[in-house]
Amino acid sequence: MKLRHATVCSSNQNRSMEAHWLLEREGFDVASYGTGQHVKLPGPSLREPNVYDFGTPYKQMFDDLRRKDPELYRRNGILPMLKRNLSVKTAPQRWQENAADGTFDVVLTFEEKVFDMVLEDLHNRKHVLLKPVLVINLEVKDNHEEAAIGGRLALQLCQEIEPAGNWEECVDDLIMNFERQNHRKLVYSISYY
Repeated sequence: MKLRHATVCSSNQNRSMEAHWLLEREGFDVASYGTGQHVKLPGPSLREPNVYDFGTPYKQMFDDLRRKDPELYRRNGILPMLKRNLSVKTAPQRWQENAADGTFDVVLTFEEKVFDMVLEDLHNRKHVLLKPVLVINLEVKDNHEEAAIGGRLALQLCQEIEPAGNWEECVDDLIMNFERQNHRKLVYSISYY
């Protein structure tokens, strides 16, 4: 049995895409999303972020930022991140608009606010299939270094859940063991489609 995984952060740029890239490389069935209203990337100052709509191709963002200030966006890691992203998929997608993508077995979020938004969205959907979905939050700071660590932890977690097959019977033990091994506290909940 092959589980379907989703990775979710705010803008579908850094944390969710790092995990998506690693999971896909290891052969997992995975998709990624963001939950924000818009896609936000750092700009020349905190007050001047670069804001795009979900669905704007990563290539278009890459070209836009390279035109604006190639040195700044190379130095702060945004151009290399966008290059990685466009090797994974065309554009950032919004979780709240993903119903057509089907159901997932495991959804990993990387921020408590995103975890809450995913659960709220699942709660508001019609539960016609009564198919369970495990939603796990692995708190990861939104920077390139932490995203790389978070991606590896997400991969490890999925590698432990996948062979379990029917995760509902052993999820508590899996989470406890993962927390003990990695000294990271996870928050998790079960929702339904």
